[in-house]
Amino acid sequence: MTKQNLPALSSEVLEEDIELTLAQLCRTCQLPADQIVDLVDEGVIEPMGRDPSGWRFYGISVRRIRCVQRLRQDLGVNMAGAALALDLLEELEQLRARLQRLER
Repeated sequence: MTKQNLPALSSEVLEEDIELTLAQLCRTCQLPADQIVDLVDEGVIEPMGRDPSGWRFYGISVRRIRCVQRLRQDLGVNMAGAALALDLLEELEQLRARLQRLER
């Protein structure tokens, strides 16, 4: 992925298997690195690697971050509450998909 592709990432849906560096994730989500670290600490996103300078994130992280941003901005939910809500929303999505499969 080149630097010139990064601005387009903010408006595209990223594939889950794409990998982003911490810097790329910051630019894509328009967040400073310390907020990304907070999201990692809350369990919203999970980096690959141990050292932040070598972290890589799957494209699904962008979706998760944007969802948390919406919850925080629109509903005034704190970071821990947004992380919990995100987990519950994803669980609900999985249960609905499972129910759909069973109904077929």
